[in-house]
Amino acid sequence: MKYYIGLDIGTSSVKAVLISENRIERTVSADYPISFPENGWAEQNPEDWYNKTVELLKKLASEYPASDIKAVSFSGQMHGLVMLDKEDKVIRPAILWNDGRSELETDYLNNKVGRKFLLEHTGNIAFAGFTAPKLLWVYNNEPENFKKTAKIMLPKDYVAYRLSGSFATDVSDAAGTLYFDTENKRWSSEMLELLHIKESMLPKIYESDEVIGGICDAAAIETGLNKDTKIVIGAGDNAASAIGTGTLNNGDCNISLGTSGTVFVCTDSFKCDKENAIHSFCSANRKYHYLACTLTAASSQKWWVEDILKSNYKFIETAEIDKNNVLFLPYLMGERSPVNDSGVRGMFCGLSLDTTREEMTLSVLEGVAFSLKQNLDIIRSSGVAVKRSKVCGGGAKSRKWMEILASILDVELEIPLLEHGGGLGAAMLAAKSVMSEEEYSNLEKEFYKIKERILPNPELQKYYAGKYLKYLKLYPAVKSVEQ
Repeated sequence: MKYYIGLDIGTSSVKAVLISENRIERTVSADYPISFPENGWAEQNPEDWYNKTVELLKKLASEYPASDIKAVSFSGQMHGLVMLDKEDKVIRPAILWNDGRSELETDYLNNKVGRKFLLEHTGNIAFAGFTAPKLLWVYNNEPENFKKTAKIMLPKDYVAYRLSGSFATDVSDAAGTLYFDTENKRWSSEMLELLHIKESMLPKIYESDEVIGGICDAAAIETGLNKDTKIVIGAGDNAASAIGTGTLNNGDCNISLGTSGTVFVCTDSFKCDKENAIHSFCSANRKYHYLACTLTAASSQKWWVEDILKSNYKFIETAEIDKNNVLFLPYLMGERSPVNDSGVRGMFCGLSLDTTREEMTLSVLEGVAFSLKQNLDIIRSSGVAVKRSKVCGGGAKSRKWMEILASILDVELEIPLLEHGGGLGAAMLAAKSVMSEEEYSNLEKEFYKIKERILPNPELQKYYAGKYLKYLKLYPAVKSVEQ
């Protein structure tokens, strides 16, 4: 038997998924801390990622023959800034994707440097979560740390570097830095000059399924893995999840309802949204994709049900979806797509004395779905037809939410039989790097089975069409109050 491991380097934990040729054999995970040194800041120690990864690999190597574990690959939290000195020592804690300290730098890039320049050289505009604004923040606020920097990398690439000794990244993760020419799959010399960095400080770029080397001697001893084990660079978390769900062809869509919500739409060729805050990134299967992110998806539901109602989620499943006037804007932490506004906040609208908790709860689910629809409609306007979508994440466990989502988005939702997101996608990238085409095709057939399909409800579609038009008026109204 041959085995392949996918490592998902997440924000709260690392998860390892071990697969064989036809099934998921084992999943293990280990948590690590996240620090918030100031309001709106979020940091982690890269050593924690590596140490917990070693812990999991050592566990798997003790449970399965190490000689049969053929390859390891990665899924990783995107955009995080890892800085090493000339001796490969971590200079400062990694600044994470959800860190908002670089608001001034983001404003500088979008409005002083200009969106036209950014779109021309990277295919994207600036977000506080991206890596480039973080680099400028360090340059402006920690000049001594900036001067020490010899290597700049992303979270999963740090772990890959420690395991293999290869200074590498992949095209999907690199596309989220804002100093990568996404269309041409190379570092942007114009952006590097703007950011005061040299290309020698950046990793070599690979496609997501490429082998970057074998496990190095030190890591082989630490993990117990065989020295012949190949290290495959893998992908950013959303691109890896697309591999794990079979979102591979032009127009294929995957919606993730996790803490945040994402809309991932695959395209055969590079397409750039020049009017809205939709990302244009490289995919993990040598294509491209649109990516839109709603910052609070399942976290909106969790906040309302657990923190405010002090209840559980079960009562929602028995609630009837009926007409009501309550609207919810899910901007509890600002919003990324499509408005790129870190300062805006959420709201309920349309409350009255006879409003029930069920109506308010359903409005939270509807508001997240409306936010996803707004992004999907923008992507559709570029000429990409989206008729069905995979859906994954914790929110997908709610049948009620799935009924609402299918009707609002006007898509047939497909619930995968196997739902292990980026970890499974990373394991499949590991397998792809060493399998024959026939072997990998058989593996895809096993892992891409659908458990359930949920169709739009025509009556709900009519109802939500009118409610959505009202929803679109909420953001301009909130902005006029906050200004």
